[in-house]
Amino acid sequence: MRLLGPTLLGAPFRPLSPVDPAASVLILAVGNLLMGDEGVGVHLLRALELEPPLPGARLLDGGVAGVILLDDIQRARSVIVIDATRDGRPAGTLTLLRPTTVGALPQGLSSHDFGLKDLFAAAALLGAMPDVHLFTLSVETLHPMCLELSPPVAAALPEMLHAVRVLAARLVAEGCPPCTST
Repeated sequence: MRLLGPTLLGAPFRPLSPVDPAASVLILAVGNLLMGDEGVGVHLLRALELEPPLPGARLLDGGVAGVILLDDIQRARSVIVIDATRDGRPAGTLTLLRPTTVGALPQGLSSHDFGLKDLFAAAALLGAMPDVHLFTLSVETLHPMCLELSPPVAAALPEMLHAVRVLAARLVAEGCPPCTST
């Protein structure tokens, strides 16, 4: 498959849904789609786009963008981040982290120039640190110039999709109070 704008060639076209200015939950997918499993966040976001909308939640493909995402993060009361991680666990291992401070965010989750930790540190300095929920999916190998996910990572997508939808719905319904880690 080849990428053309926000749509993979050969994939069904779905127009972008309008931005809900009242959305309190931001679902932010990050990763490099051209690096195989490193793009798992973007693959998951594409799957979320095919699901029924989640009122009160906004989907955002952050790709490998950095500081440009700061405004979106500052406007959200709660952010669900989806990213790949090379944490030594078997490929396809799903983890939900609930960092309550910038210092608790993992270092260097992805190969982004301005990392997620830097982004949330900037939001905190500006007095707009949102409630952060970080879903990571363990990956073992990155494959440059590859749009496909490895079989174990692809097999974990349905579980991750369900977990993200359940958490987003709960955060919207509860007004984003603190939650426990899983």
